[in-house]
Amino acid sequence: MGIFYGMVARGQLVLAEFSAAPTNASAIARQVLGTTQLGIEDSSTSYSHDPYVFHVRKTDGLTVLCMADDAFGRRIPFVFLEDIHLRFVKTYGHAILSAPAYAMNDEFSRILSQQMDYYSNNANADRLNLLKGEMSQVRGLMMDNIERVLERGDRLALLVEKTTTLQGSAVRFKRHSRRFKNTLWWRNVKLTFALVFILLIVIYVVLAFGCHVPSLLASCMR
Repeated sequence: MGIFYGMVARGQLVLAEFSAAPTNASAIARQVLGTTQLGIEDSSTSYSHDPYVFHVRKTDGLTVLCMADDAFGRRIPFVFLEDIHLRFVKTYGHAILSAPAYAMNDEFSRILSQQMDYYSNNANADRLNLLKGEMSQVRGLMMDNIERVLERGDRLALLVEKTTTLQGSAVRFKRHSRRFKNTLWWRNVKLTFALVFILLIVIYVVLAFGCHVPSLLASCMR
């Protein structure tokens, strides 16, 4: 159980391939390659060919393909394809765009062989994929926490702004209250003086009529 065949192609042009077993995988792979080129968008696809499955990954104009046992599943083969794609691009760079058929086969077929053996037999290959998934989850949680902190920061800034506005309103209210209190005090003082003055006039008038004289002081002293 494992990966038995690997290929790297640009369009219909095969740049490198390796087969770990004497099968007709190469011929079938070319048929699969012709099918996948019908669409130009990047994609990841699997084609069943009992008892094997051909897994295909198209990215950035490159098609990376492998044949694996059906019981091997999909996860590890696609991790293998991603690994091969990264290694191929890192190794050859812009030369990929103009390279003729099998230009990288002598060198890169050895890398295909090594990585096929690693992903087929090394238990850490699956653990590595699980670790990547866990790291992705941790990264997602970190991003969520950062967004929450930023959102909380926005709320705190809004709260500070509202607090500052309330403080300013309180100061203005206190100032207006003091002015209003002073106005009422002076109004009460004026009203008190007016009442006292009116009361004195009333007393004077009453006493004047009681004494029956125009001059209140002169009449009441006799």
